[in-house]
Amino acid sequence: MVNLVMDYDTEKKAIDDTKAGVKGLVDAGIVEIPKIFIRPAHELAEELNMPKSTLQIPVIDLSGIEVEDRRKKIVDEIREACEKWGFFQLINHGVPSSVLDGMIDVTHKFHEQDVEVKKEYYSNDQTRRVRYESNLDTYKVKGRSASWKDTLYIRGLVSGHIEPEEIPPVCRKTSLEYINHVIKLEEILLGLLSESLGLKPDHLKAVECDNRQALACHYAPACPQPELTLGTPKHTDVSFLTILLQDRHGGLQVLCDNQWADVTPIEHGLVVNIGDLLQILSNDKFVSSIHRVLAKNIGPRISVACFFQGDSTSHKMFGPIKELVSEENPPLYKEFLIADYVASFFTKPLDKTSLDLFRL
Repeated sequence: MVNLVMDYDTEKKAIDDTKAGVKGLVDAGIVEIPKIFIRPAHELAEELNMPKSTLQIPVIDLSGIEVEDRRKKIVDEIREACEKWGFFQLINHGVPSSVLDGMIDVTHKFHEQDVEVKKEYYSNDQTRRVRYESNLDTYKVKGRSASWKDTLYIRGLVSGHIEPEEIPPVCRKTSLEYINHVIKLEEILLGLLSESLGLKPDHLKAVECDNRQALACHYAPACPQPELTLGTPKHTDVSFLTILLQDRHGGLQVLCDNQWADVTPIEHGLVVNIGDLLQILSNDKFVSSIHRVLAKNIGPRISVACFFQGDSTSHKMFGPIKELVSEENPPLYKEFLIADYVASFFTKPLDKTSLDLFRL
């Protein structure tokens, strides 16, 4: 068990050395969370003054998408959701419920394995294609409170360079099946998002928004003091697009009108959000919204985020889409390489956006 009188760095190292993550703390029977997880006092004070929101992000039904009038209605709903929220939930999206349930199940199974089995994958090296880790933020930003979750990352699926044998056996088959279904859904969404921007349906795909995917399979055990920490601190996503599967316990919140709105889980629904890169391409027509995940005293809670990040090894320059800019609507961002944007994202505090660094 971690000694709570340790200083921050010593405590961080003690937890890290166990390679057991947050789950290891819970298994050790802690009743108070280590200091490394406690949010700064000013954050906790601000929280008390924020109004409780009853807002809910839009829910969009993809059924009947092949019918012209129905598709136009869906496009309009997506446009409105992306302009106001940057978030929406999808139902009747085509990913089989058995695949969704299976992905939740194998994420649970991976994290519930014996520590000796999981240790093989434990690493804070972001260049590793498959790794299990906790609290990466504490390595990026000294003094940043850690997140109450453990994560299995699987990068380079399908269009990358990962070999199936690199994926842990307990989740290998299911994660590959899941990502294949989600990629098909993302292709549909790119068409709808293109149309909602007034572009041809194949525009965003031609821009190579769908190159390179990464799965983040999160496991958040029940927290003995959830009011003092977070499952994930507030942030925006570096991706073009993110598709999230969350279990029935939820915890995701989106900041809208200076209020935290709960994203209430819908059985077999999926959450979609705009990332920074798509906000830039849309020249701020779509928003990459700040969001976070609460810690809770129930668990474990499972969520799986699929990030469509683009190819950071590409020499292709990105910026506002030419068809969306004019004298009346000039470009708001300079052009850049994805690698440069990603580098800026991972060298700043998670709760600070990189968007302003690339504004003209």
